Formats: sequence, structure tokens, C-alpha cells
Amino acid sequence: MKSILEKTKFLTLIGVVSTLVASASAFVWGLYKSGEIVISFLTASDADTAASVSLIEIMDIFLIAIVLLIFALGIYELFIGKLNLPEWLIIHNLHDLKVKLSSVVIMVMGIVFLKHLVQWQDPQGTLFFGLGVAVVATVLVAFGYFGSKTD
Repeated sequence: MKSILEKTKFLTLIGVVSTLVASASAFVWGLYKSGEIVISFLTASDADTAASVSLIEIMDIFLIAIVLLIFALGIYELFIGKLNLPEWLIIHNLHDLKVKLSSVVIMVMGIVFLKHLVQWQDPQGTLFFGLGVAVVATVLVAFGYFGSKTD
């Protein structure tokens, strides 16, 4: 029974491979959208708000791809074995993985808020949206800071 339970760690490879495929797909999608925007810039006569929003959307796509990649690498490191990664990306425990993911989630929320700010359709809605982003970001930062104090 012990041997079977020890080998179940390899079930996490399903999540690692699936997340890597999703990450690669997001990177390819970001590349495609980048190409579209470059072509749009070359053929358009003027830059406007839509162009700015498009650039912000590309940043969002790539940040999501990075989140997926960090998650896949972190799960592999936690359950399967060590990888040759930069020091800032090495995951020692589940809390490290959650903190790294939280920081990228905060960045994604910031990008989404910036997109709303650039579009500026509803000032009061944008204010409430920004406050919501600030509250969630504060909670995630507090989780990272105070969660590490319990170790």
C-alpha cells in the first residue's frame, strides 16, 4: 500500500502537462494577437484608445500564460523533483507557490483595471472596480506576508 501511495505523486503530472499545454497555448495566442496589433499599427493612420487597450490586453494574455507556467513548474517541483530554475522561481512549499501566484494575480488585476481606466466609460464603476482590486490585492499581500510568519 505504501508503494502505491508514494507513486500517486505522479498523478500531479496530469495537472503539470495540462497547465503547460494551456500556458503554451496562451503564449501562442499572445504572439498571434501581437502580430495582429503590429499589422494594425502599420496600416492605421492614427493611434487611438483602442490601440492602447489592445496593447494592455496583450500584457494580460502574457501574464496569464506566465501564471500557468509558474503553476506547472511549482507543482512539478513540489511533487516530482527539483528543476534547474532561477532562484526567484524555486518553490520550497505550497505557501511559496501560492505567494508567487498571488503576486502575478495582482499584476493581472492591475492590468485589467488599467484597461477599464483607459476605456473610461463609467467613472463611478471604475472607482468601485479599482477599490475592489485594491482590497483583493491588499488581502493577497497580507496573506503572503503573514502566512510566512507561521512557518
